[in-house]
This record gives sequence, structure tokens and C-alpha cells, in this order.
Amino acid sequence: MTWQILEGENTIPMTLFEAEEHVDSGQIYLQKLLEFEGHELIDELREAVALMTIELCEEFVADYHDIVANAKPQVGEPSYYPRRVASDSRLDPNETIAAQFNLLRVVDNESYPAYFELNGHKYTIKINKADD
Repeated sequence: MTWQILEGENTIPMTLFEAEEHVDSGQIYLQKLLEFEGHELIDELREAVALMTIELCEEFVADYHDIVANAKPQVGEPSYYPRRVASDSRLDPNETIAAQFNLLRVVDNESYPAYFELNGHKYTIKINKADD
């Protein structure tokens, strides 16, 4: 989800599929789309993913036989994203906040806060919504 938000996406597919030996090769059981408005910060994004995950699991358990019977094979090449590291939260001090807002949306203020370097010093920036 984080990498897709960074790519400018606000519609994120959530998929429940069979775990297989090869990554992204199992049968697809359920798929739904998470729709974001573009203002949500990491805690809101994570909460939406958690709620959708629970919803998919509950639906799978409730309609197990029908869902398994209608499973679909995965098609196409799998997509892989690297694990995010602290350096992925680096801001460019010469860019606008608006241009870097998606990065600010997905940083974790505690584990990997946004930061920038200027005049030989490193500064961190934490983001929180003020109007909620």
C-alpha cells in the first residue's frame, strides 16, 4: 500500500489468495478495492487495511465453499516492492510540501520519520492532522 500511495494511487487492491511456495502464484479467493481520498495519514491507511483484511477473512469463512469453488488463477507478472527503510523517508528541501505530500502521508513518525538534510545538518519532521 505504501509504495502505491507514493506512486500517486488512492485506489488500492486488497487480495485474499492461497499461499503457495512461489510468491504471488496462489489462487485468488477475494478481491476488493480500498478507496482513499488523498488526505489520509499512515495510521488511517493502516486502519483501513486492517479493517479490509478482517472483512475479507470474515467473508472467506462465511462463504468458504462457494469462494473456494470460484477461485481464480493469478494472471500476469507479480509485482514486488522492497521493504521500506529510514532513507525512504527523505524529503527534498528544494521541493514543495505539496509535491512531497504522499511521502509525508506514509511516514511513520516514530519508526521512520520524514527528514531532510540542509547545510550539513539533518532535521526530522513529524506530521499529524490538526483538524480531527
